[in-house]
Amino acid sequence: MATRERLKNILATVVTTWLTEVRAKIFGYVLNPIGQRSPNKILWKKLIGESLPKPEMLKRCGKGPPKKGQGKRAAKRSK
Repeated sequence: MATRERLKNILATVVTTWLTEVRAKIFGYVLNPIGQRSPNKILWKKLIGESLPKPEMLKRCGKGPPKKGQGKRAAKRSK
């Protein structure tokens, strides 16, 4: 009887490890069975460095706010 229970336990651990591997492949997880620290968390973060703020990016594309005195009201008055 003891051998049968051992066999069940071994089979259960094999199935659960296989299931976690398959789950990691399907959902794109990083498998870490040992539990060591990995740099994956750092690699997925946004890059830190010089980046333009949103209003400045919009200005460069020509979609920023109009200059003072050239908005909708000024366009209506000049017509």
